[in-house]
Amino acid sequence: MSDQADVGQAASVLTSDQQAALTPDVVRDDLIAGNDRFASGPLTVRDHRGQLPLAEGGQFPKAIVLSCVDSRVPVEMVFDCGIGDLFVARVAGNNVNADILGSMEYACRVAGSKLVVVLGHQHCGAVKSAIDGVELGNITELLSKITPSVEATSGDRDDAECDSANADFVAAVTEANVLAAIERIRAESPILAEMEQGGEIGIVGAVYSLATGRVSFLDARS
Repeated sequence: MSDQADVGQAASVLTSDQQAALTPDVVRDDLIAGNDRFASGPLTVRDHRGQLPLAEGGQFPKAIVLSCVDSRVPVEMVFDCGIGDLFVARVAGNNVNADILGSMEYACRVAGSKLVVVLGHQHCGAVKSAIDGVELGNITELLSKITPSVEATSGDRDDAECDSANADFVAAVTEANVLAAIERIRAESPILAEMEQGGEIGIVGAVYSLATGRVSFLDARS
């Protein structure tokens, strides 16, 4: 059986009217459905060259995804998306800074995106390095943003469990780091916080499994 199928998007890109009709919940459901196709098929067949001239005059992405730089997490592929579907910001450990916040504000307030997704992933090297207390050049400052999640997750655990070789602990820190990034977005971007409170956008977290290709959203609807 082929792992690809035409689902009606092969030679199209999102339009302004289509984007305006979307809601945060609809976009989240679209991403879940796209990830289902990525993980188990069938995938959408797209004519990327055919999409190029359609997207040249403007862009109307439905979401912005903050992901780690990890090469094993190809964001558009993970959600079975094409040209013009997503804004993607990438930084090791999916950390939030002023540039990332500005990019998110542009995506949502200026360009009309309906959803902000902070996407962590299994076996994250940045998370493991933060757990191990790695110090090296500018990496030290980058990892310092993850350290609070390491400390919060350590909590009542035995010290022997708080190690980068412990996959369960790494997974717990990864999830905590995603949730901390969401709280930082809300705290440091009044624009995005107001848009979320008004129902214009959603701000959600998720974790990607390198083993299965599945994305798990971190809320009751997962």
